[in-house]
Amino acid sequence: MIYTKPTSIIPSNDMQRLEKLYEYRILDTHSEEAFDKIALLAAQIFNTTSAFISFVDQDRVFLKSNLSLLPHNVIDRRDSLCSLAILNDNVTVFNDTHTSPDLMESPYVVGEDGIRFYAGAPLKTPEGYLVGTVCVIDNVAREATDAQMDMLKTLSKIIVNKLESRLRYRKSIESQIDLTNIALHEIKNPLASIKLANEILTKDSSKVERMSGMIKACVLRIQNKLADVLKQAEEDEHRLTLSIEEVDLNEMFTKILTSFELLANRKNQALLLEHDPELPKIYADKAKISDVMHNLVSNALKYSYAGTTVRIIARQEENIIRIEVQDEGQGLSQADISKLFTKFAKLSSKPTGKETSTGLGLSITKSFVELHHGTIEAKSAGKDKGTSFIVSLPLKYEKEELQEYFG
Repeated sequence: MIYTKPTSIIPSNDMQRLEKLYEYRILDTHSEEAFDKIALLAAQIFNTTSAFISFVDQDRVFLKSNLSLLPHNVIDRRDSLCSLAILNDNVTVFNDTHTSPDLMESPYVVGEDGIRFYAGAPLKTPEGYLVGTVCVIDNVAREATDAQMDMLKTLSKIIVNKLESRLRYRKSIESQIDLTNIALHEIKNPLASIKLANEILTKDSSKVERMSGMIKACVLRIQNKLADVLKQAEEDEHRLTLSIEEVDLNEMFTKILTSFELLANRKNQALLLEHDPELPKIYADKAKISDVMHNLVSNALKYSYAGTTVRIIARQEENIIRIEVQDEGQGLSQADISKLFTKFAKLSSKPTGKETSTGLGLSITKSFVELHHGTIEAKSAGKDKGTSFIVSLPLKYEKEELQEYFG
């Protein structure tokens, strides 16, 4: 079958796709053994001359791993077959590029020893964005088997898992830096007070008792602040570790309804559960998934008006459990949605019952969901039209494949 190139090679979600790509901070980085091993394994699976791990930028394609004779690691997006491979979720295979005139427009196809065979699996992020490929090429026509394509898809998942793991680690470090900066800022005043008290003591010894009390109070305040930082660091470390077990969602939902019954009654709100009583159990970190649900339900009640209804809707879709927390509250603007899961985000919605908000809950919730290889999204028809948070979790959590081999 002759391949017809689409009118545009720019996907409709390219802006969001690029935002996620830039979040990984992988562009223009040096080659790394871990990625090169994956590319080498891809070449060995297909027995091809070359293999790449590529990332498709706005107008170029960056080759993180370049196991070929190509002398440079950046090529024009318009000329790259990887730009075509990120247009769909499946493995893109061209058994013989010379049978498709549209592909002959690429200088990398028509050149001497150009690409005759290409197979590329897209790198799909947890949000569903296709940011690049792991691909193999050869200068002779070939036939790709189903087994080879399945293995290429597995390698693509390993790459994304590695990128996500690095991203979580970097965010954890940044969180620690933020905490440290806050602590340093907040101990400035007690340190200044200690300095002032010391200066007073050197001039007037009659104020020893009063100044020593001030110094003691300031030291205690500094100790407490540093203890808070250490405690937060310990909690962050625990957040990055999953304790996987069998989780009964029906039991969890029942406990949530009980936990929030009083809070809902205070605002004359109804909390309803719509689910299949035969919902299968999942394998997950029970404490963290419970935290996710508590935060979403708490927010739904907090930002909804008195007399409204909050629904928890859960159902199975193939190998995924889809949980939706739906409210009839203040809704979200597009500006709100764009910064919803960032730390300390200031949104237009305000608690309706004088509750407090730190701006951290949704950021933590997103990290917990992604640790389970799940996704979370928010939908709203606009201000005062309610909000839905939708969490999708795999029935079975799987650790990163071949992690030990690739480091």
